[in-house]
Amino acid sequence: MEWQRLPGLADYAATLWAMEDRVAAIAAGTAPEAIWLLEHPPLYTAGTSARAEDLTAPGRFPVHVAGRGGQYTYHGPGQRVVYVMLDLNARGRDVRRFVCALEDWVIATLAEFNIRGERRPGRVGVWVTRPEKPPLPDGTAREDKIAAIGIKLRRWVSFHGLAINVEPDLSHFDGIVPCGIRDHGVTSLVDLGLPVTMGDLDAALMATFPRVFPDRLAACPA
Repeated sequence: MEWQRLPGLADYAATLWAMEDRVAAIAAGTAPEAIWLLEHPPLYTAGTSARAEDLTAPGRFPVHVAGRGGQYTYHGPGQRVVYVMLDLNARGRDVRRFVCALEDWVIATLAEFNIRGERRPGRVGVWVTRPEKPPLPDGTAREDKIAAIGIKLRRWVSFHGLAINVEPDLSHFDGIVPCGIRDHGVTSLVDLGLPVTMGDLDAALMATFPRVFPDRLAACPA
């Protein structure tokens, strides 16, 4: 596994081209699996299920058609984007198990900071319950999304990946309906009161990865 931390704010289009090249090399057996850790300048990305009405401020930031699964999401400074290029030919050709493993990886990483991240049926990503906030009109507790996941596979090699909010400007999410979900908000590690740095998060991601991604993907929880 090759880990790479990209400095500064990585150009989105150029990074996607580089990721395409790396995925092709992994599929051809000429390069090892890779994980890239980076930040982008402020922008919105549209996944394959994005709906036009969910882009509520189309002129606010550049909008990129990403080609990954999912709907609209935001990337920007203070958010750790993790591009995950793994060979599922070797690890198990199971998309659902792979998405579960990505969620488990985020949950294990958040646990390093004593945050309870949770998955929700029908909502890909990782969520944090906010009992200190007023409940929803139906009385259920409010939940905020702390990590988004969107992937693409080519020849069973993955690319794109996940985004974890460390300290982004949360108002930048107001220009979209994040992941098409209107009833819940977004949060970050710093918003939750934790002075976590990108370096702290990267160390936790690297430490927890081997626990979640052994040689073969584990089964998803029932």
